[in-house]
Amino acid sequence: MADDDEEDCMLAQDALTEAKLANELHVVSDGEELLQYLRNEGRFGDIARYRRPGLILLDLNMPKVDGRQALAEIRADDRLKDIPVIVMTTSQAEEDVIRSYATGANSYITKPVSFEGLVEVMQSLERYWFQIVRLPNAEAA
Repeated sequence: MADDDEEDCMLAQDALTEAKLANELHVVSDGEELLQYLRNEGRFGDIARYRRPGLILLDLNMPKVDGRQALAEIRADDRLKDIPVIVMTTSQAEEDVIRSYATGANSYITKPVSFEGLVEVMQSLERYWFQIVRLPNAEAA
């Protein structure tokens, strides 16, 4: 999860726990850290600890490298372009929706306003992306 709002990140972790999902959540606070994590650079160099994610939850409005720029870089990188990216943001701007899909987002979700709504979103994401959809094996990618 790439999001600079600490409260949103804590709520997402709590929602995963509440939804009884075992998925491990790694959190970075901006697009620059996300790209370093994905490329195992800097403090994320330990490949065993910072494994390739099965899914990226991406906020658009972050410092340094914002979500829009990070998404474009992910899609331009042959090693990363097949990782599903779900834009999960407060922005309801149609321009952001259109641009996110044009840049390669797999889904666009406006952050729910309630904790219960967030739990429901997390359960739906887990069910769809990890139970229904078949994704390429990360080691084969």
